[in-house]
Amino acid sequence: MNAPRDSLYWLIIAAAATLISPPGRADNFANIRYSKQTDRLIATMLYRGTNPDHRFSLKWGPCLANQSGGLPGATAEVLDDQYDDAAEQDFSKTVRFTLTGMPCPRPASVTLRTAPRFFFTLTIPK
Repeated sequence: MNAPRDSLYWLIIAAAATLISPPGRADNFANIRYSKQTDRLIATMLYRGTNPDHRFSLKWGPCLANQSGGLPGATAEVLDDQYDDAAEQDFSKTVRFTLTGMPCPRPASVTLRTAPRFFFTLTIPK
């Protein structure tokens, strides 16, 4: 058994697997804040695609009692209208989400979620 040669062999296998696997595609957040003046969430979305014309919307879940900080809270899934667009270029877009459909009374904890592991939680004041 030759440890350096075996290690090199597995390193080559891992590198090849990385190169031939499809690139990951997922929308993510660069920044999210609440605007008291407009009563909207302002989010900078990072995404990949063939064009910058993706539109984002929120799909609200139910209001749940006693979430973050003892406040009622809801999760909103951020939907990309071009979720299946080929991931060719990186794009960034600032979007404004209305809170009209938010199912909880204020103050409330709101979690925005996109893709399985990207999420951001903030408090919406009264």
